[in-house]
Amino acid sequence: MTNTVPGAGRRAPSCVTGLRERKKQRTRGALARAAMELFTTQGYEATTVDAIADRVDVSQRTFFRYFAGKEDAAFVVDEIVEEHYVAAVRDRPAHEAPMEALRGAIRETWQELFAAVHELVPAELHMRMYQVVESTPALLAVRLRRQAQLEQRITEVVARREGLDPRTDLRPQVLVAAFSGVVRTASQAWGQHADVSPETMRRSLERHLAVFGPELLGGWRAS
Repeated sequence: MTNTVPGAGRRAPSCVTGLRERKKQRTRGALARAAMELFTTQGYEATTVDAIADRVDVSQRTFFRYFAGKEDAAFVVDEIVEEHYVAAVRDRPAHEAPMEALRGAIRETWQELFAAVHELVPAELHMRMYQVVESTPALLAVRLRRQAQLEQRITEVVARREGLDPRTDLRPQVLVAAFSGVVRTASQAWGQHADVSPETMRRSLERHLAVFGPELLGGWRAS
């Protein structure tokens, strides 16, 4: 008689759950990449949800399990960046001044951030998608709205770090808005560059951040 262990050969529930979750992430990533490939080759407006789903060989119903619409698929990378940056600012050392924390969150997590992005989409596709958003009015309006929402979240984090109420103290909101403007200006400069690599973006940010501070206060008139 062969002794058997109850449940032998069965996968533990946690293992099954893990496999299921990884499969979902792979499907979501494949749909996002397919959407961006189509957006960058045939245009956002010309791309349908059916075309995206067909590219991955899934149904339209499956697409809507992961995204509310093609707009959501267009901003998958932005979502990763936003969540990563909010967490990075929140985790900065408590003794850092607000400006130092905002700078440090970008500078010290740059490689980690790009690794997270490029785990989902290739670098070259990410760069092309950035330019599509900037040149598509409907998508650009969404990006600006998302940036305003991100600024509000970062303002709350900065205010909390400093023990301030952002409803009565304007400093966190003004600082974050100004900092966000510098980052956007750097991003636009990068998007117009012939070399749209992550390293070019990093250098653009460094150049713009270098003048964000004392150099912007006081007179600029040439002698």
